[in-house]
Amino acid sequence: MASAALGDELSCSICLNLYTEPVSLRCGHNFCRDCIVTVLDTQEGSGVYSCPECREEYVERPTLEKNRKLCNIVENFRSTQQKEEKSEILCTYCLTSPVAAVKTCLQCETSMCAEHLTAHNKAVDHVLTEPTSSFSSKKCSIHKKLLEYYCSEDAVCLCVSCCLVGKHKGHEVELLEEALGKKKEKLENVLKKMTTKRERDEQKIVNLQEHKRKTREKADDEKKRVIALYEDIRRQLEVQEQRVLSEISRQVEEVSLSLKDLIKQLEIQKDELSRKIGHIEKLCNMTDPITVLQDHKSDTDEVLQDEESDTGDQNVKESSVSDLDDFMISLVLHRSITDLIANIQLKTNFKIQDTINLLLDEKTAHNLVALSDDRRTASFSETQMIRPTLPQRFTEYGQVMSVESFSHGRHYWEVEVGDCGLRYVGVCYPSIKRDGKESGIVYNNKSWSFCITEKQYFRAHDSELQELYPESPVKRLAVDLDYEGGRLSFYQLSDPIRHLHTFTTTFTEPLHAVFYLSNQAWVKLVSPVFSIKP
Repeated sequence: MASAALGDELSCSICLNLYTEPVSLRCGHNFCRDCIVTVLDTQEGSGVYSCPECREEYVERPTLEKNRKLCNIVENFRSTQQKEEKSEILCTYCLTSPVAAVKTCLQCETSMCAEHLTAHNKAVDHVLTEPTSSFSSKKCSIHKKLLEYYCSEDAVCLCVSCCLVGKHKGHEVELLEEALGKKKEKLENVLKKMTTKRERDEQKIVNLQEHKRKTREKADDEKKRVIALYEDIRRQLEVQEQRVLSEISRQVEEVSLSLKDLIKQLEIQKDELSRKIGHIEKLCNMTDPITVLQDHKSDTDEVLQDEESDTGDQNVKESSVSDLDDFMISLVLHRSITDLIANIQLKTNFKIQDTINLLLDEKTAHNLVALSDDRRTASFSETQMIRPTLPQRFTEYGQVMSVESFSHGRHYWEVEVGDCGLRYVGVCYPSIKRDGKESGIVYNNKSWSFCITEKQYFRAHDSELQELYPESPVKRLAVDLDYEGGRLSFYQLSDPIRHLHTFTTTFTEPLHAVFYLSNQAWVKLVSPVFSIKP
């Protein structure tokens, strides 16, 4: 009985079961968290909340504080009770020879075997349940009578006395079986929805796992492709390097052969000169004038004539000696690099098809937006520009569009941005409004942009801003537009390059580059548009 009394003390007055995650109100009463939350939800909108026990009222929804000590006590009691309930329930009347009970009478608080149950049913018409030794949860803790009714207003089970007197008097009540049927119907609907949601979540998990698997497979394929590409580049580099080095070696060999022939001729000439020099020196040492004058006059004159003639020939040959052709080497080097780039483009997924000089359209520029002479830089002007009034011109915000538009294909361009003011870099449809709030490239569904403030970064579309968090200040942007693919991507051109954001949609009109500038802001198109062909 002590156990039953303790069970009553540890039971929630709403569900009449042992506390589950007990919480306390300010008045000191405890309830299961889910039970009191349900009660408070039913009181939502009534203007006042109240405790189901003492009816103390709260203007604001009361804060639920977890009762940790009570939670520990309940857990210990539940553990002990479960051990007791695991033991077999025996018939109360079979004293000499214990027999297992088949039913329990809640009114009599007795358990009976089949034989005693037959006799019991002939005598009275009581409520029978599966064999149990726990009666407290089935009876009212106040009147100790069977719980037969359910108060939907306070979400608690009641005995007949509770319905007639006390705080539940006058409340709308119903039989437990009816309330159970309604509750089960709700639970079945909730279960159906939750089951459907779980199935959807399971399918999503399967799809995400499949996506993860395909991503890994694609990454492995991309790694193999990149490794093979760079191996091929290294091989081609070696081939092109040898091509240039071979040209240098060929020229060196050609010059060397020319120099070798000339050196050989000069050596022969030098030997002949040495012989003649020796002969002349011998004549110079003779003292007999007749011998010198008569026998060697012709040889001496010939030597002098040959010396003059050979000196002239030697000068001609030395001036005709070839040197390395550095222009030829540079030309071969340039051709090698060009061929290498062409081969790389053929082996990659994309190649540059053509280029377009993206220019800013002065007809669209707001009068506070100044354009450079080459129409590639836009900056905020402190003074109004004097420009004609045109239907294309932005009049509400400091914006400007590009002359060129893109209605198909894939295109890439780069933009440099200043350090001050508000700067938007994006694209827009030509049908964008030119005046009023909706002309701003943040406030409509006809533009997509990347926003830079002095401290924050956002992606903007149709009045929705989402903050982004680059690893370092953004100074230079790359814009990648895949028109048919419906993708507009922004990249930070840093070391390493980082992806900032990608818009995904279906484009329905041609797209112009567009910029927004505020005080002291500027942007610059630093590269032409590269149209990329898959």
